[in-house]
Amino acid sequence: TWGLKVRTMEPRLRILELYSGVGGMHYALKASGIPAEVVAAVDVNTVANEVYAHNFSTTPLWPKTIEGITLKEFNSLSFDMILMSPPCQPFTRIGRQGDISDPRSKSFLYILDILPKLTRLPKYLLLENVKGFETSSARDELIRTLKTCGFTYQEFLLSPTYIGIPNSRLRYFLIARLHSEPFPFLAPGKILTDFPSQETENSKTCKVAATVAEASSQGLMKDLSSCHDANGKQCLEKGEFLYKLETESELERKQQWDNNLSLQMLKSFLQDGKEELSQYFLPLKSLIRYALLLDIVKPTCRRSTCFTKGYGHYVEGTGSVLQMAEDIQLESVFKSFDDLPEDEKLKNLSMLQLRYFTPREIANLHGFPPEFDFPENIAIKQCYRLLGNSLSVFVVAKLISFLVDPINK
Repeated sequence: TWGLKVRTMEPRLRILELYSGVGGMHYALKASGIPAEVVAAVDVNTVANEVYAHNFSTTPLWPKTIEGITLKEFNSLSFDMILMSPPCQPFTRIGRQGDISDPRSKSFLYILDILPKLTRLPKYLLLENVKGFETSSARDELIRTLKTCGFTYQEFLLSPTYIGIPNSRLRYFLIARLHSEPFPFLAPGKILTDFPSQETENSKTCKVAATVAEASSQGLMKDLSSCHDANGKQCLEKGEFLYKLETESELERKQQWDNNLSLQMLKSFLQDGKEELSQYFLPLKSLIRYALLLDIVKPTCRRSTCFTKGYGHYVEGTGSVLQMAEDIQLESVFKSFDDLPEDEKLKNLSMLQLRYFTPREIANLHGFPPEFDFPENIAIKQCYRLLGNSLSVFVVAKLISFLVDPINK
């Protein structure tokens, strides 16, 4: 079920939402049940801002660079919490990893410079970024600033799959609290690779990684996206290819995911069929060219790979595609596939009825509520791009709850 019951007797927290995008952080805040209001949302992306304003018409939206906000303006907002998801490109495995030398890190470094100068420091801070941020100089600067200001913090590498959502999206998260009791699950200098346990009194049963490197490997091992390299291509383990460029161990891993009953089936997140979906079927030229590289899932599967901003435009490594003809076995289509003439290949592939997930379905997997939608003038390609740059509302909502009220979680 989406959202939690809002606790009404507590004062409303004032939230500053930086790099607000289409409002993923705002929806996570609402889903957490924490009484709060977003006093300003800041982003320079005009298309994202149009979507944000469409869904949050009463929230003050500042369409400007963060560096363009003065210390006086920051102070005037008198915020209790910062929610932010800085640009990930400087830290991605497929990017140049320019880190703090990348111009896109400039706004984040400006925030770190401003934070200690605020008249009143916020009580809470939450940051989301890609896996890779945990080994960056930007992360080191963040930690240094938080310590200087007196924050207690905890870092995580988490994926929606850890809470039953059938979509891999391994991300770095940091939550921080000002001058307060340490988190019950605090692991100083360590990165947690699971959510704090809700079963024990002190919540210390969560998995702790001894080093940053170990955290990275633990997170990847638990997450389906480990099956892909930096370019989204599948990293094939040693062993004989069975069909579709997949080894026996690769297929076994996928079967294990599909048999994991702690994960929901994809069909719970799909549109009900009343919508016109013909525009989402893969074009014939893409079927032939990328057939062996596609990550194909059925509605009954309990897994899907990370959807990137190139989904729907680029085929390879941007996210799973859906097989609508559920009764056909992939093995029957791809066995001896290379030996078939082109027209036979096309005939076999067409039988699978492969289509892209719709933007609405990806939004569902991210945890956006039913009332979230895009203005009619936003092209489908832009919808995919915005969602690819967004975040898991499910995961962030849970972290906001831990951040504000860790004892009762």
